[in-house]
Amino acid sequence: MIMPERILEQYKQHLKRGVRFIASVSMILLTVVSVSIVVGSAEVGFVELYQLLTGKGTAFSAQIVYQIRLPRIIGGMLAGTALATSGAVVQSLLRNPLASPFTLGISGASAFGAAFAIIVLGAGSTYESSNDASAIDNPYLVTSSAFLWSILSVAVIILVSKLRDTLPETIVLAGIAVSTLFGAGISAMQYFADDIQLASIVFWTFGDLGRATWEYVMILGISLVPIMIFFHYQTWNYKSLRAGDEYAKSLGIKIDWVRLSGMLAASLATAIVVSFFGVIAFVGLVVPHIVRKMIGGDDPMTLPASAVFGGMFLVGSDTLARTVISPVMLPVGILTSFIGAPLFLFLLLKNTHKAYWS
Repeated sequence: MIMPERILEQYKQHLKRGVRFIASVSMILLTVVSVSIVVGSAEVGFVELYQLLTGKGTAFSAQIVYQIRLPRIIGGMLAGTALATSGAVVQSLLRNPLASPFTLGISGASAFGAAFAIIVLGAGSTYESSNDASAIDNPYLVTSSAFLWSILSVAVIILVSKLRDTLPETIVLAGIAVSTLFGAGISAMQYFADDIQLASIVFWTFGDLGRATWEYVMILGISLVPIMIFFHYQTWNYKSLRAGDEYAKSLGIKIDWVRLSGMLAASLATAIVVSFFGVIAFVGLVVPHIVRKMIGGDDPMTLPASAVFGGMFLVGSDTLARTVISPVMLPVGILTSFIGAPLFLFLLLKNTHKAYWS
């Protein structure tokens, strides 16, 4: 029999391991941010960066750092934090290690909303941007449409779950159905699009942090911070749900409210990110797996650790994407798919999820 003192000591050790992991990843994140500021097609060395901080840098370097790279980096940190935390929450609520906010069809709904704005609402003309890529000439219209359609998909899933039940299986199946429906809608839009509209749709579906502006960063921060705070105050409820609905009920937890509110918050956070930056795959799926492998499956530690690791992972991936074949800058969504898919297959083959989901 394990004595209570031993259990308490084990839990303290677990908390210490989690704190050390978060501190280590935070240091790596600071390093990645520093490197990301100075590297790129336009080199800005650490000496030039120091001069900028002391007010002695050139106008060209100031433009590169303050107007292009910093919004991109901060936007990547916010997006990675939101996607990874939302993925961890959804996996806990559905008790499914393969779940993520995209399981609910959010990415498909957002892509359909973008295609709808480009073709139906006339946001489909393009121009040559600084990296010689096709871009949307009315980004706010496309972003608004993508967000509204993604929220509509969440509303449909919640309605179905309320009419039927709120079991994890029902939510997952409803998400698959909605995702398939919007996938068919995107195919129909592409079939009727002309060459310019088709190019605009394809460009938007590439997850790209290069679209970040200070205005985008401000909107992301104002929108995402309250959701992250909500997740923080619900972590113990999520941990109870992972032990089973009956156990959670015995603790007096309103499981339907906790599950639906958590799914709605995770979906909202993901929808905001996707509507601004396009589809960035695998962050919400892979990052929580890596974190649980490193520190265990305790939600009060998993969520903050996933938040920090997600920001580091996405900023690092974006830095690599825009420098690996410089001066050509790849959309980060392509690189996260290249990195995430093999890594996720490796995690499945190693069966690392069994210890946390059995």
